[in-house]
Amino acid sequence: MQSCDFAAFGQMLQAIMAMYGRDLSPALVALYWQGLQAYDLAAVREALNRHVNNPDTGQFMPKIADIHKMLQGSTQDAALTAWSKVDRTMREKGPYPSIVFDDPLIHRVLSEMGGWVQLSTKHEENWPFVRNEFVNRYRGYRMRSEVPDYPPVLIGIAEMTNQQLGFKVAPPLLVGSAAMAQRVMQLGTHKPLIGFTQLHPKELQIACHQEAA
Repeated sequence: MQSCDFAAFGQMLQAIMAMYGRDLSPALVALYWQGLQAYDLAAVREALNRHVNNPDTGQFMPKIADIHKMLQGSTQDAALTAWSKVDRTMREKGPYPSIVFDDPLIHRVLSEMGGWVQLSTKHEENWPFVRNEFVNRYRGYRMRSEVPDYPPVLIGIAEMTNQQLGFKVAPPLLVGSAAMAQRVMQLGTHKPLIGFTQLHPKELQIACHQEAA
C-alpha cells in the first residue's frame, strides 16, 4: 500500500473492528498499517472479508497474523491453480504450439523464467524446483495485486522455426477461458520486459560534471 491509502485503510479497519465491538486507537491503526503495508489495499480488504466470513475464525477479531494467513493462503491457492494449468498444458500439448493462457501473470512469470520453450527443457527431476520458482514469482505479483507488462503469446518451437524460415505461422492455442485468453493476448506487449538505454558519452560527461558540482 502507498501512503495515500492510509486513510482508506484506517476507515476499513475501523469498520471491521466495530463489528467486534472494539475501538481502534491511532496507535493500533499504525501497528496494523506497519504489519500490512507490503500488501495492496484491495488484497487486504479481500483478506479481511474472508476472515469475517470464515465460520471457524470469523467470530474473533482479526489480528495481523490472521490477515497474513489469509493473504498467504489466497495467493498460494491462486499460484498453484496457475501452475496446474502450466503443468497440464506442457504435458499434454508440449513445447511446439504457441500458447496463450487466460491469466496474464502466467505469461509474465514464464517469460521471466525463460519462456515456453525453455520451460520444456527442464527434466522431470527438476520439475518440483521449477514449480516452486513459478509459485514464488506468481505469489509475489499477486500479493501486490500487480499485473506488469507481459508478452501476448508464449512462443512455441513451431512458430519460432516457421518465423526463421519465412513460413506461415499457425494461430496460438488458447488455454482456459477462450474469451479471457483473447483479452490477455490483446493487452500484451511486444516491448522488452527490461528496458536498456545506451548512455551517450556526452551525457555521461554532463552527469559527471553535475555530480562534481
